Amino acid sequence: MKINLCVLFGGRSVEHEISVISALQAMENLNEDKYEIIPVYITKDGEMYTGDTLRLAESYKNIPAMLKASRKVFFIRDGIHTVLRDMNGKKKTDIIIDVAFPIVHGTNVEDGALQGYLRTMGLPFVGCDVLASAVGMDKYVMKTVLKEGGFPVLDCLRFNRRNIKREACIEAVENKIPYPVIVKPVNLGSSVGISKADDRDSLDEALRDAFSYADTVLVERAVIKLREINCSVVGDTTKAEASECEEPFMADEILSYKDKYMSGGGSKGGAKGGSKDSGGAKGGMASLKRKVPADLDPEMRERIRTMAVKAFQHLGCNGVSRIDFMIDNATGELFINEFNTIPGSLAFYLWKPLGVEYRELLDRLISLALKRAREDDDITYSFDTNILAMGAPTGGAKGTKGSKG
Repeated sequence: MKINLCVLFGGRSVEHEISVISALQAMENLNEDKYEIIPVYITKDGEMYTGDTLRLAESYKNIPAMLKASRKVFFIRDGIHTVLRDMNGKKKTDIIIDVAFPIVHGTNVEDGALQGYLRTMGLPFVGCDVLASAVGMDKYVMKTVLKEGGFPVLDCLRFNRRNIKREACIEAVENKIPYPVIVKPVNLGSSVGISKADDRDSLDEALRDAFSYADTVLVERAVIKLREINCSVVGDTTKAEASECEEPFMADEILSYKDKYMSGGGSKGGAKGGSKDSGGAKGGMASLKRKVPADLDPEMRERIRTMAVKAFQHLGCNGVSRIDFMIDNATGELFINEFNTIPGSLAFYLWKPLGVEYRELLDRLISLALKRAREDDDITYSFDTNILAMGAPTGGAKGTKGSKG
């Protein structure tokens, strides 16, 4: 019997389109002998739709028409099952879901919000759990947790636009961090809102841009002689392994959204008929100009891969993540830059050099989700009691002390 696999993608995020690309790639490569694939597209307004048309890249050229040809649905718990139900509420159209596969990027979806919803629904899902998702998305919290664990990260300053003005931010930076500096939103990926500042004027502009995408930003020193190296990890806190390393190439001093997703020359993803080397759909992180394997000496390669696995497990990650590193060529120092708990294109291109095909990678991720679900069955989350039915006090603070007499 096939596993009913719900692939969730889209969402209210600035990385909405990148999620669509990644999902189309994955759905094209899933083993349909093992899985009944149920695509669920989350609109930018948070509505959910399902239907076969959602698997066709051409459909996304006219989203209103695509949605009209799809069914609007929602998740509901029905007995021991989690089901997708039409908005009309008719049970005869229910689809029982065995496991969810969130292929989403950015705030509101990758940051633990969607994972918490799936937890509430009692639905097993692929990838990091709520806490690891939230920590991985918040760059400041991630740095703090990693630093506590002894991992090398750049020190930074954090600012919130609701309680500090840009002028005060600039003064604080100039008192602590020498130019040039990097300014980035604390909780976005895909290089959105990230810029380099060489002086006061460019710092002001960088803060203005970053604050347009997020309430909280961080500022850290720029590594002048920078070399970026990325490495993926698959597994859980019990067992994990590292992929091959890559070195991405950028047109500017910072690897931009354009470098990542708009410079590959390919389309943004025809799920049908796409190149198998790009995961079945062109575009996404698979189209980024890169060198795989990265030109590293064996000692540095092993150091990065070992650190990637240890950091992955330190944050309690599950499924596949991509860890982005920085090498300071002037000093030889190595730093963890950020975590991507649901990396673009699921980082499949980093596993192929090790002989792991995309289909096998997807199978591993789903197996890890089902393993976690089995382990969760051994944990007590509620008691089969109802203290309210036993006459427990409900009168607020006074009632908690018990009744007189």
